[in-house]
Amino acid sequence: MNRIFLTKLHLILAGFMFPAMLMFLATGALYTWGSKGEWHEETVSVVLDQPLAADQRELEGIALAELAKRGLPAPSGEANVSGEGADLSLSWTGARSEASVKATDDPRMVEVTIKEASLHRWLVQLHKAKGSTIFKVYATFLAFVLFVLVASGVILGLQVKPYRRLTIGSGAAGLVAFLGFVLMG
Repeated sequence: MNRIFLTKLHLILAGFMFPAMLMFLATGALYTWGSKGEWHEETVSVVLDQPLAADQRELEGIALAELAKRGLPAPSGEANVSGEGADLSLSWTGARSEASVKATDDPRMVEVTIKEASLHRWLVQLHKAKGSTIFKVYATFLAFVLFVLVASGVILGLQVKPYRRLTIGSGAAGLVAFLGFVLMG
């Protein structure tokens, strides 16, 4: 491959994806050591105009209304409904906000829990693929770019004779280290 083309590709991709790489590196490292960010949580009882129906759209509407009161967006993930009667509940996860709606013994009342992520938690949630589809595409592109950066670096190292042994030796050492760390768990 053309060394000038590889160098330019390497630099353009690295520069473009640098902010995303920093976010994933920082959140991953902090998460590894137990720092996950905070949720600000509030639970309220909501009185309904009519008895609760076992309808996902109604439960989502209740959740959206409570989120809107707090200026929060709809959760970016999928909503799940489980149970029936007094055990009926909706759980809706996301990156910036989460909501749950639970039926109560009173058919005209539900309990709604709203969670708002701190900035750190929001970024951790994005790291954990809890964001929108467009962010998931962006994160997948980042994974591809990281592969291209490493592959182009190795190819460049193999093309330059003085760096060939260093590239092969560090690659072999990296493989041994990787296998050792995997086996140590």
